[in-house]
Amino acid sequence: MELNSKRILIVDDEEDLCEILQYNLSNEGYTTEVAHSAEEALKKPLGDFDLILLDVMMGTMSGFKFADKIRKELKIEVPVIFLTAKDTENDILTGFSLGADDYISKPFSINELTARVKAVLKRSYADKISNKSIIQFNGIDLDTVRKRLIINNEKVELTKKEYEILKVMLENQGKVFSREDLLMRIWGQDVIVTERTVDVNITRLRTKLGQFGSSLKNKTGYGYFFEF
Repeated sequence: MELNSKRILIVDDEEDLCEILQYNLSNEGYTTEVAHSAEEALKKPLGDFDLILLDVMMGTMSGFKFADKIRKELKIEVPVIFLTAKDTENDILTGFSLGADDYISKPFSINELTARVKAVLKRSYADKISNKSIIQFNGIDLDTVRKRLIINNEKVELTKKEYEILKVMLENQGKVFSREDLLMRIWGQDVIVTERTVDVNITRLRTKLGQFGSSLKNKTGYGYFFEF
């Protein structure tokens, strides 16, 4: 997946600054959204973002409180870069103790910010790959942490069973799974479903895979397998 296909949430109560950041980051190819307060940001699907640019000094809820909440209560591990005019040693240490990935003091240049953004995203992506949290083939990215499928930089909604079938297939490319194998792996012994259920889910999954649907193949008399 290209780094500049990542989604970035900008959380800052300075509207002019948000517009500048959104304009420049969008020009770099990133998908951006803006929230003008921590409370507004909490209403968004934070786990879907790849990076949060977070102002420290906001209204009712500060950036520090917001970061503490998403880390400790919501258990969201999306990378965070703090943006702040507070650059004392204690403030910087507080930011990093809350799980910040970087800390940029205002005022800053756009070139500096975009370089820092790229560096954090690269580091985060490398960590995910090393932890095998993303199964990646050609234009397919299956994120096993966020349980989401990205095809050619577009998110594709899957049901839980469709996701589990695809995960098994991608992790075992070329291996043939009978309907009975898939029923045991995906549905388990305690659920009574027919082999036809597997066929229905495979058909839906092929449709959602679009151009890659033909890679989900059937070996007559044996079962299903995934192969580019």
